[in-house]
Amino acid sequence: MRTAIYTRVSTDKQAHDSQLVELRDYCKRRNWSDIIEISDTISGSKFTRQGLDAMLSQVRKGRLSRIVIYKLDRLGRSLPHLAQIISELSSNGTALICCSQGIDTSDSNAAGRLQLGVLMAVAEFEREIIRERVNAGLAAAKARGRKLGRPNTLEQHQGAVASLVLQGKGARLISRELGLPLSSTCKLVRMVRASTESNPKIRTMS
Repeated sequence: MRTAIYTRVSTDKQAHDSQLVELRDYCKRRNWSDIIEISDTISGSKFTRQGLDAMLSQVRKGRLSRIVIYKLDRLGRSLPHLAQIISELSSNGTALICCSQGIDTSDSNAAGRLQLGVLMAVAEFEREIIRERVNAGLAAAKARGRKLGRPNTLEQHQGAVASLVLQGKGARLISRELGLPLSSTCKLVRMVRASTESNPKIRTMS
């Protein structure tokens, strides 16, 4: 099974060399010979990266037994993103080894699995905090009378549909004339008819 060395720098003014020297030496000391090197030159805050995406694709295909990095922040800068990556590696049986921080999630390393569990627990805690803040914000906005959710785009056609209904036209014809989906037109027609039935003045206008 292959070992992947992954390096990342933030800008093209930086070099991968220092990371590569350390990682190559680490693999050499462990007699890992089937090695591929993958690199990115991009901010670690970016969830999508060409090199990272290609590496994770190899992970999903079961082609990598381990990924070796210099520091965790080379893989991801935010805890949720890092936890997401580690979770995917774990579910596909790929170990993550961070040589400068003593992290090794191989099956044979109980301490590494413990570190992984701590990382995942902290990430889940952070996600719960974010979720609570979002829900609190929505509740506060609702209490202030703010209408949440997407606006109902059907309402802007209600006047035109009402006019055509009063002319005696059916939903299918109205749908063609206004260029609306038939299902939406039927809904508007029902709304208009319900309104006219409850308002005698509208019926007399026709």
